[in-house]
Amino acid sequence: MGCMTQAPDSVSPITLSPSAAARVAWIAEKQGKPAMLRLAVEGGGCSGFQYRYGLAENIEADDSVTETDGVKLVVDAVSLDLVAGCVVDYVESLGGAAFKVENPNAVAGCGCGSSFAV
Repeated sequence: MGCMTQAPDSVSPITLSPSAAARVAWIAEKQGKPAMLRLAVEGGGCSGFQYRYGLAENIEADDSVTETDGVKLVVDAVSLDLVAGCVVDYVESLGGAAFKVENPNAVAGCGCGSSFAV
């Protein structure tokens, strides 16, 4: 089952990796909330924009929604312009575990991986 929930001629959707979906499902279950991750892009960070993650309580009318393994990824219309075509992954490494956005639109990033420039 793919993540393509939008029409082919619209902005390419963002994708939630299976490992990120599994982590969102685990967090949501612990908190007794729906398995929906909201990704937003805000101004700030060391490179100009930064990612913000949180469990979504609801879906707004202008949100883009994709689904992986029963877990929804919700992105508002303004943020979607900056992250279209990206993959949200969950990475565990020696430095710790975190959600990470693989962003092909970013022309510059930072060492912490939480901010970017376009």
